[in-house]
Amino acid sequence: MLPLHQSVVYGPVRSRRLGQSLGINVLPRHQKICTFNCSYCQYGWTRNYPSGATSSADAWPDPAVIARTVATALERLQQHGERIDRLTLAGHGEPTLHPQFPDLVDRLLRVRDKRAPAVPLAILSNSSTLNSAPIAAAVARIDERYMKLDAGDATLLRRINAATVPFDQIVDGLRRLPGVIIQTMFVRDRLSRIDNTSDLAVATWISTLATIRPAAVHIYTIDRAPAWPYLQPVAAARLQEIARRAQAAGLAAETFVAQGGVAAASDRK
Repeated sequence: MLPLHQSVVYGPVRSRRLGQSLGINVLPRHQKICTFNCSYCQYGWTRNYPSGATSSADAWPDPAVIARTVATALERLQQHGERIDRLTLAGHGEPTLHPQFPDLVDRLLRVRDKRAPAVPLAILSNSSTLNSAPIAAAVARIDERYMKLDAGDATLLRRINAATVPFDQIVDGLRRLPGVIIQTMFVRDRLSRIDNTSDLAVATWISTLATIRPAAVHIYTIDRAPAWPYLQPVAAARLQEIARRAQAAGLAAETFVAQGGVAAASDRK
């Protein structure tokens, strides 16, 4: 498992999807907080699941502190002549759970506009909080929205992500979000308990995506130790076959394949 982040900024991280990305962790330093408990999470299990966001407000980094930290990091990178392609809200949990998330987004956009106006602000999110109008509006203000949907039905989503948020609520939120990019982690395990790569699972996923009408679909698999140790990466050939089926349905699907034949997930959410 990867250790939890000890600071607000980390990287820059080289991402196959996002280029040279400066990560922004808005979660408490010593606690993974998430509404999901994904079998493939590189940070391990969510120990406070399913309560998710029960950590006290004073444990979360203040939006003003986050903005100053990002500004300082951007200044340092510019002084050293380092180029970044994106600022990415991600970290070791679900960033939209920050209790002051809308204010946080506005502050980060102001920092970006002043310090790095050509660099997009991106977010990696599990799509579970879009039923909140203020959060959905804040996510819509972010330049690039990479939103998780690992299955096309509630049963499989619970099996993969331990999602307690109603499936229809997630899909409805994604339908309303403009310019959404869906990110899907394809996995299977040796015990046949988890598998979203079957023909039926893929067909159901494509049907659900067709109702969301995303701007793009990113397809990949694990390349780091997952929380559930029996998970296995999916072969690149199968991922590419899934992408072709999605493309045939009119979706702008793309696979991200690492050297060695599996898809890179180092920037996954």
